Amino acid sequence: MGFIVFAIFIILFDQASKFYIQHNMHIGESIPVIEGIFHITYIENPRTSFGLFEYNSSFFVIAVLVSVILAILIYKKIIFKKDPFMYVPLTLALGGAVGNLIDRVRIDGRVVDFIDFRIWPIFNFADSAIVCGMLVLLIHLLFHAPEKEDGAEEEENIKNIKEYKEEDKE
Repeated sequence: MGFIVFAIFIILFDQASKFYIQHNMHIGESIPVIEGIFHITYIENPRTSFGLFEYNSSFFVIAVLVSVILAILIYKKIIFKKDPFMYVPLTLALGGAVGNLIDRVRIDGRVVDFIDFRIWPIFNFADSAIVCGMLVLLIHLLFHAPEKEDGAEEEENIKNIKEYKEEDKE
């Protein structure tokens, strides 16, 4: 249940920030927060995350919906039982994907972007959630080896050796 609540929080926070920007700024308007470093710049982006790839609205809307459904079904049944920590990156990515999907449907295939660090394409909180979720997932998968109980690996190796020797005798 916490999984869904956290994803909804991410979606609501993302949508509230976009709503505020849309109703208080004009497209293309930029407000410096730290001059030359960080600005709030309102754009409506027809591309994917961080403005990188040309966006085909219907294809990506369907792809995101299918991905969200599969992620919930697969991860809920398989991964979470083995590693509950997986809720964190999946929730971040799911919340971000749904936040941007809402924009794509609501604004004719575009997404509201406004976080502008001047050295990187303009993005939003949903993009940040997706990227943070994937980074947490990558770090977790790279550096977290499933721990076996003390001696369990050694016992498994001994068992495999005995089975191998028995097969050789036959």
